[in-house]
Amino acid sequence: MRNITIKSSLLKRSAFLEVATSSVVKQIFYIIMLLPFAAVSQKAIEPGSKDINTKYIKTGKSLYTVYYVKDTSWVKQGSLTYDIALANNQLSLTNLYTPKDNSRTTSHISVADAQTLKAISYNGDRKETKLNLDFVGTITGNYYSKKTKKDKKLTLNVKEPYFDFNWSDHLIVTLPLDVGYKGRFPQFYYSDESKVYVEYYTIKEVKSFVYYSPKTGKHDSWLVTVLEEASGGIYNYIIDKKDHRLWRREMSMGKNMWEVTVNEELDYQPIKNQFDKELSIQQISKGNSVIIGTAYARADSGKRLGGLVNTAKKQYAPRGTEITLFPSSAYYEEWVEVNKKIRKQNKMPEVPLNSDFGYGVKKAKVYDDQGHFEFADLMPGTYVVMASFDFSNSYNYSYVSGYTNYYNYYGYAGSTTNYGSARQYYTDKASIEKRVTIDKDGEKKEINLKEM
Repeated sequence: MRNITIKSSLLKRSAFLEVATSSVVKQIFYIIMLLPFAAVSQKAIEPGSKDINTKYIKTGKSLYTVYYVKDTSWVKQGSLTYDIALANNQLSLTNLYTPKDNSRTTSHISVADAQTLKAISYNGDRKETKLNLDFVGTITGNYYSKKTKKDKKLTLNVKEPYFDFNWSDHLIVTLPLDVGYKGRFPQFYYSDESKVYVEYYTIKEVKSFVYYSPKTGKHDSWLVTVLEEASGGIYNYIIDKKDHRLWRREMSMGKNMWEVTVNEELDYQPIKNQFDKELSIQQISKGNSVIIGTAYARADSGKRLGGLVNTAKKQYAPRGTEITLFPSSAYYEEWVEVNKKIRKQNKMPEVPLNSDFGYGVKKAKVYDDQGHFEFADLMPGTYVVMASFDFSNSYNYSYVSGYTNYYNYYGYAGSTTNYGSARQYYTDKASIEKRVTIDKDGEKKEINLKEM
């Protein structure tokens, strides 16, 4: 449950108690004195507890993005990867954290019993320390300080049951969560500055919550609030009701700041065809074929607001208009169809293009006032050519300009309506997409990129 991105109080709650002011210590001492009485009503969750169902711990990789959040400000800090493997009735969890500047990677590797989550071993490599622990029987291991270059042999006598801290996030998902569920579990965490190795956490509240994923839409979930008893720190877990997937974890940091860890859903792969980055790059740069073209829209391509529309002139894409070209592929065509279905169902967000798709995109600009553009170095194949630009459009309309009244000897004899005419101008937008096929290397293809 402890997060490797926190350097001070959040990783060293016990050390915090030692350096706090006397008044704060008294308050914390008072809280701690009350905790045993409050904990009596909590269900004890220990390794081997009947509440633990490890089927909810999925093997494979999962990726989370870590943010610091205050009010509406979200600042990315880095990425967190969990990699879980199952072998010989043991679960191995590799926890890797990489800051946003890629300056270093912090790793935690923990092995636990696949049924009970009883700790077996731990190996950690942080910025300033290395730690190896064997939990079988008396806890033994090595603690190495990179700063002092000193190695310390460890023998720790811990009598109470515990879970290795590296498994805490995954422990939460194994529990039979429901409205009103409560429990209390012990977590082992070694700090060379403290002699307190086991700290307790209380599941204070479980309630229903709807989580919205930007990739897969809405998910009925549980919102689990956990109290770190020694410090009063709060953790919120958002866990899927159906498969117990951890969607998000929030950790209080004080002064209204939270560390928020968000699941990036690596397993979400709605597009079955794979994008071939290297092939796309070759197609737009290693050939001898050329596409030259003209981009324009007709004057009647926009709204028909009434009256007569001028259809006589082409509306050329302005000089400097950007034209986009990329190879068509099974991946792209499937991406188009998948998103059509998503838009029709209107239940979940559209699928973004592969993050490497831009490497296979070529750009050109209209170089004159007649909408001309050109692409070179293309290999044979089918390409998608796209453009979007504004142009001026107009329509004629008539309006009542007045009335003419007629009178005779007997008085009012009637009237006629007088009409005038005018032309209204407005800005319209052309969005054009065309597929172009080059059959052989060295071919020169001329196209009209037009919206009618």
